[in-house]
Amino acid sequence: MFGKIVSTLSNCFKIPELKARILFTILILLVCRVIALVPIPGLDGAALTEYLDNIAKTGDQSGGGLLKMYGMFTGGALQRCAIGALGIMPYISATIIIQLLTAVIPGLSKLSREEGGRTKIIHYGRVLTIILCIGQGFALAVGFENADSLFQGIGRLVLYSDDMIWWYRIQTVLILTSGTALLMWLGEQITERGIGNGISLIITIGILASIPEAFLGLQDMFFPPAGLEDTGKSPIVGALLAVMFIAVVVGVIMITQGQRKIPVQYASRAVGRKMYQGGNNFMPLRVNYAGVMPIIFAQALLMFPQPLLAASSIKAIRDMAPYFNYTHPFYTVMFSLMIVFFSYFWVATQFNEVQIADDLKRNNGYIPGVRPGKATSEFLHKVMSRITLAGAAFLVAIAVLPTILSATMEIPYIVTSFFGGTSLLIMVGVMLDTMRQMETHLLNRHYDGFLKKGRIKGRV
Repeated sequence: MFGKIVSTLSNCFKIPELKARILFTILILLVCRVIALVPIPGLDGAALTEYLDNIAKTGDQSGGGLLKMYGMFTGGALQRCAIGALGIMPYISATIIIQLLTAVIPGLSKLSREEGGRTKIIHYGRVLTIILCIGQGFALAVGFENADSLFQGIGRLVLYSDDMIWWYRIQTVLILTSGTALLMWLGEQITERGIGNGISLIITIGILASIPEAFLGLQDMFFPPAGLEDTGKSPIVGALLAVMFIAVVVGVIMITQGQRKIPVQYASRAVGRKMYQGGNNFMPLRVNYAGVMPIIFAQALLMFPQPLLAASSIKAIRDMAPYFNYTHPFYTVMFSLMIVFFSYFWVATQFNEVQIADDLKRNNGYIPGVRPGKATSEFLHKVMSRITLAGAAFLVAIAVLPTILSATMEIPYIVTSFFGGTSLLIMVGVMLDTMRQMETHLLNRHYDGFLKKGRIKGRV
């Protein structure tokens, strides 16, 4: 198997166009890593990095846990107070907002189906990204300014004096907005001239940047540093973790690729003087139709209650803050329920069974045993509801697995984050999509792909 992978990768560099695309993608991703390392002028990013590293060494997951969780998607830029501290997440948020508005606003829905309409919608997404960057950048600038109230004992991060505080704020907002805009442009360049989806690859390379830290955490689990209490775990735990990691990755691939194939039959039809022969086909309905979006929505909403409750002046409200810590059982239950809710919410807004049934009827297509029109839309709604439940249950299991492993086996969260959650789903999905595009180039030049049949197929 490994020999075939090496042979396939060598074939990729035998095709000049594909070789140029791969090298271009690698070069752009290196630029993205530089953006995540260059600090913002006027901020002591080294102090924040040192503070979070000390928390990790002491094993205290209560402080800075939320910051490190979000910082993973920025490739560590947030912890370093770098110019890419906002990452690409404002663009993702803007894209999601535009997609949801397109589904509920008739004008945008009509525009998306017109010629050139998609270009205008993409432009609206870019404008909304800049607006979100300005708002989030100002909030982040104020957060850095009041870092001592968020992290006890960290000291002052802003190097400017108080009489220049507004200059610091304006400068930081402009730099953070420019950093995200540059990442957005680089991602679009990868999509157009490179290989794979540029935005997804930028997120993936940011997640992969935390592998060295995760490896050090894994090493300390089995070989504790000298001078610390010997809490090394047995080799059996290591073998169990390795088997669990392989099983989780295989499960993620199966569910990500899983489809329910609905048979569709087309009758013969005449267009002008031409007669078009009918045939049999199928309609693929993805088991995990919502992808990673329900987890992102749930994490985004549950990110705010704890700091808001902790800042309250009423003791009864402050006492509720620990319930929204990501290690608390109440948080896990709420997180699971919100994932299920947003799975159905995403399907309800993005999967239009009425339009699909009308399109089938217009093209003389029908599902065997189901009457065209309303009966077809009801059938599709029923089928999609059932497979969405299976996909939502899978998302819940993957999302809560890192927290369970961290709590029950006392494993650092930076290690368990690669056993599930948003990180693993994004990485697997991006890798599969990139492999599909590479195989397309290989098959067009009569080279074998990564799999024996030359393509990645979905399974039921």
